[in-house]
Amino acid sequence: MLATSIDKYCYLTVRYLPPFFDHRFRIVYSKTELCQTINKIKHPAVRCVLEHMGFEEGLEIHHDGDLPARSGVGSSSSFVVGLLHALYALRNETRSKEHLAKESIYIEQTLLKEHVGAQDQTMVSYGGLNLVNFHASGEISVSPVIIPVERTRELNSCLLLFYTGIKRISSDIAASYVPDIASKTAQLTAYRSMVDEAAAILTKNRPLEEFGSLMNEAWILKKSLSREVSSNEIDEIYTAARSAGALGGKIVGAGGGGFLLLFAPRHAAASVREKLKRLLEVPFAFENHGSQIIFYNPQHKY
Repeated sequence: MLATSIDKYCYLTVRYLPPFFDHRFRIVYSKTELCQTINKIKHPAVRCVLEHMGFEEGLEIHHDGDLPARSGVGSSSSFVVGLLHALYALRNETRSKEHLAKESIYIEQTLLKEHVGAQDQTMVSYGGLNLVNFHASGEISVSPVIIPVERTRELNSCLLLFYTGIKRISSDIAASYVPDIASKTAQLTAYRSMVDEAAAILTKNRPLEEFGSLMNEAWILKKSLSREVSSNEIDEIYTAARSAGALGGKIVGAGGGGFLLLFAPRHAAASVREKLKRLLEVPFAFENHGSQIIFYNPQHKY
């Protein structure tokens, strides 16, 4: 897998809750939950993580996100990785990037039983532009893609991100791949070879337009995995972008909606933006750090 993290974040604040309230747990996201016990928490990821970590103390957890849920940009995995990271810090403990990635994968796949891969958790934990290999043994190899800063900026400037406004649940789309995945060996093999080709384009100073064209090939291949990956509306948006000069693109994540990432050479960017002006464009930049503790203040338990 070739992927990067971007400068759009999931912010989590956690603290031990003082014992002066009628509740022991206060969870604030798009809703506010006040609960006495963990098993009464309705937010599945919060409930699962607290049970998994064996928390008995009262807690207050606040979440704010830069991007909407169910949009394919890894928001749910960002939440799980960030919550684990913050709760370990609350316990005055540190965990490696590898540990955070593997534990969050275990929580989402095994405990929550979501039909998700392992790419989002890995990228959220590590950050940066990376080549990632997932081995049959369960091990994960993460290798930074080394390219000059100017080339990174040029690549970033050619990538445009638009919000389609179409919400869906990534695990539902991913589940549509599963029943006949064994019959898709040829597509998956071709998809894997494109990773090496994309890395070669970036690291060997080949024209970045080749990267855009490869994105188009990859999107066509991805759509062959399941009818749920795209829709008439998405196809119309993509065709319009291509007619305005975009060389390639994809629906970010499992597909079905959310964000559309396009590769548009600099000379075509204005035309693509004009063509898709009814959609919200989200400016972004690559980031290199992954999940971080940005404020830490040791707190006594009550």
